[in-house]
Amino acid sequence: MTPKGEESSGAGLEERITGALVGAAVGDALGGPVEGYSPDQILQRHGGRVHGIVDPWNGDAWRTARPIAPYHKGDGHVTDDTLMTHALVRVYAHVRDHLDAYAIAEHLVPDLMTTPRWIPELEAEALPLQRVFLAEKWLVTRLHYGHVDPREAGVGNIVNCGAAMYMAPVGLVNAADPAAAYAEALDVAGAHQSSYGREAAGVFAAAVAAAGSAGASPESVVSTCLALAKDGTRTAIEKVCAAAARHGDFESALGPIREAVAPYDTVGPDYRSPSLGARRPSRLHSIEELPVALGMLLVSGGDYRRAVLGSVNYGRDCDSIATMAGALAGALGSPVPEEWSKTVAEASRLDLWEPARTLTEVTREIFTRDVQHRRAHERAFAQLGGPGCSD
Repeated sequence: MTPKGEESSGAGLEERITGALVGAAVGDALGGPVEGYSPDQILQRHGGRVHGIVDPWNGDAWRTARPIAPYHKGDGHVTDDTLMTHALVRVYAHVRDHLDAYAIAEHLVPDLMTTPRWIPELEAEALPLQRVFLAEKWLVTRLHYGHVDPREAGVGNIVNCGAAMYMAPVGLVNAADPAAAYAEALDVAGAHQSSYGREAAGVFAAAVAAAGSAGASPESVVSTCLALAKDGTRTAIEKVCAAAARHGDFESALGPIREAVAPYDTVGPDYRSPSLGARRPSRLHSIEELPVALGMLLVSGGDYRRAVLGSVNYGRDCDSIATMAGALAGALGSPVPEEWSKTVAEASRLDLWEPARTLTEVTREIFTRDVQHRRAHERAFAQLGGPGCSD
């Protein structure tokens, strides 16, 4: 088996972007049908652990069964995590530059509100706004109807992984520059989230950028996150990853990882019945999804299949956990199983590779412009008596 660092260093930009975006979508689709349940419930429902694409939790009754109806989760259908990720790629394709909170107001919100698209879970064309969760509808409420300053619009929303779940494109545009990814994602996510929800968006983007570096490994990705993360988010990542490092298989890691993140997770033990303090701003807490995804990345040694299956079988918000773990493993260069990606693309009726092609092109354009800006700054600074420009 090729050491992960060597495998990573051999992957080029396009391969990493493709791996991250396709990997995120496939992880999302695998996690969707078991979202909200515990590892024990998943074990009982499926007669063992989930090892690939599965049918809806309630079988053919998915149309009416609560609390899932009317969404067809399962059978390879992506969820809102992927819909939002692809929407952000479209914003990059339009702006063709780095993004900020104003780009969310000016481009992402109209995309959600005005352009019908195929929604796999609804098995119909609809506005993306009709599928996304209330925490994402907040964007439209605050930015379109409320005319709130985009940089502050996230304040007041429930604090969850809603912004973090679609920040992979920010990390990819800033590949190999985690600090820049962190800063850009914090700005972008300010339109959507506050507190540790916004912080998680920045750290996840930084993790993807770190995974997109030559020679990256799960350990180097986690080290980058710990260097940038603040407050409860940093502590939760540290504790979860310390627990994960003691395990080489996800089965033995499921319990210890949950125990490690529990003190920082506000939702509580019953995912469908959140605690009174759930999803409120705090400097002491963290979303659950990002630390768990990083933990599963460590447990798997960066292997895509193992990282995603560990995330899926963890349960709870496992579509978002698997989205994040899938993006990170894919960015490291671990291949997404073709039988999964092909099935998800066909079942969801989406071209999973087109967003990657688009984002690769835009990323190259942005990098070229960044170099031009940096050279111009070097020349201007040299005229002030600073170090001379190298060329």
